[in-house]
Amino acid sequence: MTAALDFVAWLGRILLGACVASGRLALFCINGLSHIARPPFYGRMFLRAFVEIGYFSLPVVALTAIFTGMVLALQSSTGLSRFSADSAVASLVVLSVTRELGPVLAGLMVAGRVGASIAAEIGTMRVTDQIDALSTLSTNPMKYLVAPRLLAGLIALPLLVVVADILGVMGGFIIATEKLGFNAITYLNSTLDFIQTDDVVSGLVKAAVFGVLIVLMGCYQGYNSKGGAQGVGAATTSAVVSASVLILAFDYVLTELFFAR
Repeated sequence: MTAALDFVAWLGRILLGACVASGRLALFCINGLSHIARPPFYGRMFLRAFVEIGYFSLPVVALTAIFTGMVLALQSSTGLSRFSADSAVASLVVLSVTRELGPVLAGLMVAGRVGASIAAEIGTMRVTDQIDALSTLSTNPMKYLVAPRLLAGLIALPLLVVVADILGVMGGFIIATEKLGFNAITYLNSTLDFIQTDDVVSGLVKAAVFGVLIVLMGCYQGYNSKGGAQGVGAATTSAVVSASVLILAFDYVLTELFFAR
């Protein structure tokens, strides 16, 4: 009986802790997003974050997208040839890239690169009392550190996904025409016939949500870090892991909203 009560108490503590953490994260998110629409707006911080998230993440996102498109075309051709459905390679590549692989892989790459950077930067500011110094100088830390980064993530990641979609489809086209023997005109016509506006829009909406999630987790973990260098390291790890998990979870939720019948 005592063991059962201990287990229930342990489970209750975990659930209560999860609820508290979720509530704090939700309040942090609402607070950060609310400052985007209220002056003053720190344009220099926004441009710096936009370049960091968008421009400097472009190489890794581009390489990931083009090789994913190549592998997808190669693997799908191998599988579909068993059912004499080679003609479906173009449609499978373009739908997979625009709906799922483009936004998800771009989000995961940016989470590993930018989420860790944001958490480390803000975490270092927290443990060295620079955030408290901002408050002392009558500068709202949420408006100065969080809001510009959230807006930058909201805008930059969809732009990265547009590039990822184009390069992913191009990677599939290269493999299909150069290695698998597809006619280039026929492949392009099949791609254009199967792609629809909803496929691209759903991927861009996912990208916008993922961009906010990545920046949110980086800012939240860094803002609440403590314990010196060890705390900053833990915050960095937590930011990447939590952002990656949330990307996959929200990917399912958004897919359910867009395509469930």
